[in-house]
Amino acid sequence: MRPLLCLLPLIACSAAPPGSPPPRDSTPTTQAATPTPVPVIVPTIVRRYPHDSNAFTQGLLWDRGSLYESTGQIGRSEIRHVRLADGKVLQRTAVPATVFGEGMALWKDDLVSLSWQSERGWRWDRATLRRKAEFRYPGEGWGLTGDGRRLILSDGTPELRFLDPVSFAEQGRLRVTADGQPLYNMNELEYVKGEILANVWQTPMIARIDPATGVVKGWLDLRSIVAQVGARDPDAVLNGIAYDAQGDRLFVTGKNWPALFEIRIPR
Repeated sequence: MRPLLCLLPLIACSAAPPGSPPPRDSTPTTQAATPTPVPVIVPTIVRRYPHDSNAFTQGLLWDRGSLYESTGQIGRSEIRHVRLADGKVLQRTAVPATVFGEGMALWKDDLVSLSWQSERGWRWDRATLRRKAEFRYPGEGWGLTGDGRRLILSDGTPELRFLDPVSFAEQGRLRVTADGQPLYNMNELEYVKGEILANVWQTPMIARIDPATGVVKGWLDLRSIVAQVGARDPDAVLNGIAYDAQGDRLFVTGKNWPALFEIRIPR
């Protein structure tokens, strides 16, 4: 079983989930130059908001003054319209009961959501949350975002898929590396100011990925926020990134967290 990539020397690695690739051959090869470590930034908390602690957050996004959230777990997966100020769920609709819901993105007036292992996704009307269409894709779905031209999907591997937002046909892939090593377990995604932000499952870190090269150009270290939440459930990990472009606000939360945070990245 391959250990999860160490993101920082001071963060201990945890065991990888089932299905992770086996260890690579450790036979010494030619000496390679040590990559320069990427910068690590500790964001500041601007404000803390209530969040439904029963929401197993898989996707989070902001659009036109509203917060939208997709949740997971069999029989409990939903698409939600949430009020930021108090965390109240204003609208909700259930994902098919046999499906484990995953990430979500916006495309025009539709919310587009994934499933984990069912190879099915859906389009929902943003205003009513009415289900409009179903589509198929191969493999797992983890996180989803868009760059204005394409949807970007994570599946737990070091590769992000670029997808046509209408047909969902694959248009290419991007291999992501951190300090020269492939980055596994990218989960929830958000496209912010020309970067792909990615939660890394079971860590308190968010990767800042260059969409042209796949190189992680920096890390957001959210250990202090994770500690403030104090979740004891091992599944209650950091997951959920939303960006309000008009207000230039960045929000983060986690699975079954009682709080959602607005954070600021120091310049």
